[in-house]
Amino acid sequence: MNQYLKIDPWKIIEEGFNPDNNRSSESLFSIGNGYMGQRASFEEKYSGDMLQGNYIAGVYFPDPTKVGWWKNGYPEYYARIANNTNWIGIDVAIDNETLDLATCKVNDFTRVLNMQEGYLERSFTATLASGKKLKIESLRFISLVDKEIGAIKYSVTPLNFSNSLMTITPYLDSDVKNESTNYGDTFVATVAEKTEKNAAFITTKTTKHDIHVCTGMSFSITPATSKIEAIKQDKHVAHQITLPTQTDQTVTIYKYAANVTSHDYELEQLLPKCKELSKNAMSKGFDTMLNEQRTAWAEKWQQNDVIIEGDEAMQQGIRFSIFQLAQTFSGKDQRLNVNPKGFTGEKYGATIQWDSESICVPYYLSTAPEAVTKNLLLYRYNHLDKAIKNAAALGYINGAALFPMATVNGDECQNEWEITFEEIHRNGAMAHAIFNYVRYTDDKNYLVDYGLEVLIAIARYWAQRVHFSPAKNQYVIHGVTGPNEYENNINNNWHTNNIACWTMKYAIEVIDYVKQASPEKYSTLSKKLNFKETEESEKWQDIISNMYFPIDKTTGVFLQQEDYLDKEQIMAKDLDPAVRPINQYWSWDRILRSCFIKQADVLQGIYFFMDQFDHETIKKNFDFYEPRTVHESSLSPSTHAILAARLGYTDKTYELLLRSIRLDLDDYNSEVSEGCHITSMAGSWLVIAHGLAGMWVKNGKLTFAPFMLPNWKSYSFKTSFRGCLLNVKITRDSVIIDNESDKAINVVVNDIEHTIDANQMINIRK
Repeated sequence: MNQYLKIDPWKIIEEGFNPDNNRSSESLFSIGNGYMGQRASFEEKYSGDMLQGNYIAGVYFPDPTKVGWWKNGYPEYYARIANNTNWIGIDVAIDNETLDLATCKVNDFTRVLNMQEGYLERSFTATLASGKKLKIESLRFISLVDKEIGAIKYSVTPLNFSNSLMTITPYLDSDVKNESTNYGDTFVATVAEKTEKNAAFITTKTTKHDIHVCTGMSFSITPATSKIEAIKQDKHVAHQITLPTQTDQTVTIYKYAANVTSHDYELEQLLPKCKELSKNAMSKGFDTMLNEQRTAWAEKWQQNDVIIEGDEAMQQGIRFSIFQLAQTFSGKDQRLNVNPKGFTGEKYGATIQWDSESICVPYYLSTAPEAVTKNLLLYRYNHLDKAIKNAAALGYINGAALFPMATVNGDECQNEWEITFEEIHRNGAMAHAIFNYVRYTDDKNYLVDYGLEVLIAIARYWAQRVHFSPAKNQYVIHGVTGPNEYENNINNNWHTNNIACWTMKYAIEVIDYVKQASPEKYSTLSKKLNFKETEESEKWQDIISNMYFPIDKTTGVFLQQEDYLDKEQIMAKDLDPAVRPINQYWSWDRILRSCFIKQADVLQGIYFFMDQFDHETIKKNFDFYEPRTVHESSLSPSTHAILAARLGYTDKTYELLLRSIRLDLDDYNSEVSEGCHITSMAGSWLVIAHGLAGMWVKNGKLTFAPFMLPNWKSYSFKTSFRGCLLNVKITRDSVIIDNESDKAINVVVNDIEHTIDANQMINIRK
């Protein structure tokens, strides 16, 4: 852990500059708007350790696979998000002495991420080698209103000198590189540079696929000056502004940048559109844009805020999670999804993983309009043909589909064989997301129009992936990796077997529904898919009825896989803290031979279908697996915390919720320098709603079974459900639900049903 940030309910605050923390801060203080994002690198020159990162959703490079490419079905490339033109750069020099925080003396350094209003600000004083002192103040944001625009206000104040020459040089630089490449490839090439009065532009393209990006800047400076020289160099455009200095006289530059891509505009439109957007931003003005930003974020918080009374560390953490999720994904574009690192770093490339279906879908179902979650599902539906192609490359036939473990456009990009070929429970997560969406929204038309086609393809995969074991006289699934990635190539992972059976069962149920609801569409789909209903569904049912599940006969615990109990059973608490996290200290073979669990596996399966298991079953499995879990996946603490809350384990719930909510802020896994764990942040919200509030959908109704942590006074959140918006507040002695909608809703609280009329509130005493 590395706890160097101040606790504040609405801000992330760093006081004092420690270069050792800089990479971590660049991740934590990142800003974005769902279309693009920027790590919290400095505007001025910094020769120390840093990663300058400007990332745009959907702009990626297919990095050729380095190992395994010779294996049948192995991915040809890994999709990496492309580091694009640096738009934030503003160099400062006094009498040719460059401001560089790595070489000057820095005092009074403060960096603040204002989550309530959506901007990053920074201030410090710098003493140059000559003894000259400067005060620097900067404020920047990426607009929620004008999605392609970022804006910076940057001020320089001489503190102890006059009559020197100050040069301020706003620039664009396309000579940027990604840190992770398999063969050292450059991901972007510069196509053109252009300078105009108080403006400059650079057009780049990815060196494969030719995704073009035009980045432009416009600027103004106060006090005004005519000493501005345009500079155009290879991969670099700038304007050098020269001014005389006076002690305590502040110079401020306003810089407006635009990023536009060939995903949204024709090539010949890129430069004109970039000019238009950047100059329109300058015409609108920084203060106006900042006020719009404040208003836009106020609207987001009005819908999505979680309020915790009595615990500022938790309050800060949950707001940080919500803030980063909002910066990463807007839900407006079916071509995009939730990247596990968002725009905060380059690990995991540009890829989308099963986190989206398992954690983000339930989050957005409650916190965003239906269309947002539907777009997440359509992202997968639109890639169904590639999922079928992916399965065919592995030998599956008849339209069976295996969705990729990691993808940007439907192609499998994950190049670790034990994940690519074996972590197949992801296919079940796709089906479960459809189930979740329909259960929550009651949009059964989705099943008719899209869902059934996906479910049949996935069920066909499972029917071919199992095989019959004469020794067991049951169906089995061999050679898999479950959610616990500290086990590879195992047989009969309980969660995989369970979700395979559930998927086939759900497919059969949806077939029956669609046949009744829309017989013509069902007939058309059956012909399109060459679906032999009787033959195929009978096969599925036979597998469901005769699947093998590893269970310990003595305790009744669902075994993570066959032979799990043959391992030496050591508890995580008995590990030497000096070797934690073990993935950074142990060899991989040692990890695989240990009993230690990276993240919820059996418990993930129980969480997916929690209403199907009684209290005793959940308890004995949690009590067995959680002590063996090292929680070295960002996805782990939240699932465990939800189950701990349902079991009434107060201390364990608090411990795991704190770890989930402050995973990045306190750097539990010593890796935030690589980027924040965006998708797992949705899990923190789920702990509040699903764990503490006990919110679940049963028999078409929203139900609650509230649980309170001892040091909290209250907690509240909003959730949407089938056209209603509810404000739910849990206190020590009551459950208050305010129906902020124009129609009534029935909810169940602690097994008692209540009707809440339109625009009315109920207060239920515990």
